[in-house]
Amino acid sequence: MMLLLISIALPIFLFYLVHKCSKKSRKTNLPPLIPGLPLIGNLHQLSRAPILHTYLSQLSKIHGPILRFNLCSTPTIVVSSAKLAKEVLRNQDLAFCSRPKLVAQQRLSYNAADMVFVPYGEEWREQRRIANVHLLSRIKVQSFRSVREDEVARMVADIARSASSSPPGAVNLSAAAMGLTTTLICRTGFGKRYEEQGSELRRFQELLDELGMLLTAFFVSDYFPALSWVDRVSGLTKRLDCAFEKLDSFYQELIDDHLDRGGTQKDEQDHILGMQIKFELDPTQPIWDRVKALLMNLFLGGSDSSAATIVWVMTALMKEPHIMEKVQSEIRNVAGDKGKVDEDDLPKLAYLKAVINETFRFYTPGPMLLARETTAACVLDGYEIQSKTTVYVNVWAVARDPDYLKPNPDEFLPERFIGNDMDVKGKDFGVIPFGAGRRICPGMLMGLANVELAIANLLYSFDWEMPSRIQLDTHVLSGLIMHKKIPLILLPKQYHI
Repeated sequence: MMLLLISIALPIFLFYLVHKCSKKSRKTNLPPLIPGLPLIGNLHQLSRAPILHTYLSQLSKIHGPILRFNLCSTPTIVVSSAKLAKEVLRNQDLAFCSRPKLVAQQRLSYNAADMVFVPYGEEWREQRRIANVHLLSRIKVQSFRSVREDEVARMVADIARSASSSPPGAVNLSAAAMGLTTTLICRTGFGKRYEEQGSELRRFQELLDELGMLLTAFFVSDYFPALSWVDRVSGLTKRLDCAFEKLDSFYQELIDDHLDRGGTQKDEQDHILGMQIKFELDPTQPIWDRVKALLMNLFLGGSDSSAATIVWVMTALMKEPHIMEKVQSEIRNVAGDKGKVDEDDLPKLAYLKAVINETFRFYTPGPMLLARETTAACVLDGYEIQSKTTVYVNVWAVARDPDYLKPNPDEFLPERFIGNDMDVKGKDFGVIPFGAGRRICPGMLMGLANVELAIANLLYSFDWEMPSRIQLDTHVLSGLIMHKKIPLILLPKQYHI
């Protein structure tokens, strides 16, 4: 119905734009264009693809590692090889490092007042400096060690109660992982701990779900600004406004609570929100939108992706029992009879890190990097790329690039990370779950610390089995974060030292 409305409403206008774009393409050496329909181009293909990253990967196998899509006035390309990812994210990073102005991203980030969606420039540099030096630095991440160890211990204790019940109870590990990571974000982000089954934590998780949905929703006005009324008629604009108001109210409650407590120096040092408010109170006029936008970044990057990664690591190990046995042996030998794994043990767990790295590669939690926008015309793989082109990097496809990753990239093989310098921190362009270059995820160190400690303790404390009549599957949900479609339900058995 939406496509019918578009084709009827302004056919002459759209035909003029398509004709103008096609005329321009004949004069330049552009990447191969994916065949689409008259007037609407490829919009129907991208908006209706069940799992976008796999659909784009299939297209790249047919048309090559750089694809061009006709989205009316928005030139768009997708790259799907490690070689081109390296060009976009490092060699020509400056030309590819800005952000497009998409409707939902602009609204939910307070007109790009954050560090994730802000276009490249002086404001981005200042935001990034504050994050790297103060908010998400290695020292700051280490300062939250006691919080991580406490929350992981609570999760393990909850699972142990299920394991010791009679009969032993199965555990929804997907829910446990999400509970852990959201609680960690609440404590490190704004100094609060909500009860696992409490209404406030449920409210937080519901807001997080809505945020993720809207950031990946298809807004007609992103591609046909003159047809913004379609988003209003469909109810999407109202849903975006409603979500924004709820999120804004939640952010304001957190800010007011901090200010009501007096914003002590200790409080500012104890959580990220306090530190950011301190920076905003130094100027004459605080920029509260920037504080709220930072909270959105924390919610978006700090909870969902870490929870998904924990679930995918455990899923991968359940599928490969010999790898599970090997990594558990390493962890238990290192931790000994302490009864837990603490952060001092983590540097000694080389095979565990290899398992987590391989999970980031094989079950990439963020299969598509957030859209970039070119700051100037450039040349990529011999093709001319226009200024203001929207650029996507298909991380999932890049991780399966047979020209870069050997042996078989379609096999889960942690050993590929042993005995070499491969890692997931933006230097190896076949494995870039956090991106690379100027726009690399600023919360990478925090995410890795949360995931490593959680997985180490889950594998140290329990042996895991599949419940009877339940089959392990790897089907995924579409969205910004690649979650397992069916929750991971496992039977834990307490490990006795």
